[in-house]
Amino acid sequence: MRTMSVAAVLLAAATPPLATQQFHPPAVRPAARGTRIGLYGFGVRGGIDLANQRQLVLGVTLDAGDLWSSRLRIRPSGEIGMFNGVNSYVGSLEALYRFSGDEEVATPYAGGGFSLAGHDACGSDRECPDLWANIAVGVEVHFRSTFNWLLEYHALAGFSHNRLYVGLTTRRGN
Repeated sequence: MRTMSVAAVLLAAATPPLATQQFHPPAVRPAARGTRIGLYGFGVRGGIDLANQRQLVLGVTLDAGDLWSSRLRIRPSGEIGMFNGVNSYVGSLEALYRFSGDEEVATPYAGGGFSLAGHDACGSDRECPDLWANIAVGVEVHFRSTFNWLLEYHALAGFSHNRLYVGLTTRRGN
């Protein structure tokens, strides 16, 4: 018996130490509070300006971050209105409040901001470019894991330009 226990001690001493399995905890997502600025998504849209000339409007938007909460978002956008009159150009900066989370099937939102608007032959117009206040109301509807449909009403320049849009936008966090 004694030889067996000596052999076991010698075997244990000769065996290299075994590495233990390391535990890597899952990454912790930052809290959805506070201001975060960056490029979190983008969208494309097309629609119509319901003013006298009913221009076709094409635009792009960026999801540029959060203000104090993940539901209050900063959105810069750019639009070109063409056909039926003088081409128009609008650059906007808006804050939009989302009434539900990104994981919902439909996410309604509303907000407002300011736009810098111009048009062809802006250099000969004393009131061009012009600063407009605007209001946006819309809904994003889940389409795929990475995209949402966008349906939006946009009132610009004291409701003198009313625009309806349909488009696609990326889903944040997927």
